[in-house]
Amino acid sequence: MKRCVIAGAAPIKRYDRIKSLFSTDDFFIFCDGGLKHRESLGVTPDLILGDFDSFEKPENTDTEVIVLPTKKDDTDTAYAVKEALKRGFEEFLLIGVLGERADHSLGNLGLLLQLSKMGKKAMIADDHSELEIVTGLHKMEIPASFSYFSVLAIGGEARGVTIEGAAYPVKDACFCPEIPLGVSNEVAEGGQATVSVREGSLLVVRVVF
Repeated sequence: MKRCVIAGAAPIKRYDRIKSLFSTDDFFIFCDGGLKHRESLGVTPDLILGDFDSFEKPENTDTEVIVLPTKKDDTDTAYAVKEALKRGFEEFLLIGVLGERADHSLGNLGLLLQLSKMGKKAMIADDHSELEIVTGLHKMEIPASFSYFSVLAIGGEARGVTIEGAAYPVKDACFCPEIPLGVSNEVAEGGQATVSVREGSLLVVRVVF
């Protein structure tokens, strides 16, 4: 099954970095204002959707377009995720979904957690970061190519947190959302770090400059 890439309207400056994450068979959904990134990303949308309150609705296009009402419960990005799930996608990459508006950014982090709880593979990428959720189902490996990484509890307490191969190792700890204990760690020189958790969910942010 192809991966679904969802493009939102938040700023992107390092287009080459974002493009390096694409695969040739990705399915691209552009949400409303995310269309401003289309040319710089150099990809053709497979689906365009939104209420088009921040970008002009495309006309005379062969691309499928879904027009959403301006008054609705879901954001355009949330609707795109639901639409992709309906079409059977199991893997997601969200771009242009962090920054500029804190409310939308926090909501999109919630979508990342939702996808993880559904057993889907999902990542958010921006100019300097890659964000993924780690649960007890798997262990994340972080190569030394990343300058820093942060580990934060999301959605409640995370128990049995273990970080190995890092400048600041942790063993069988409890992380709480209100205490940013795991911010700005580093991979030990010449190796790779691993992050795992026994109960709960962790937000892992890999940072590269």
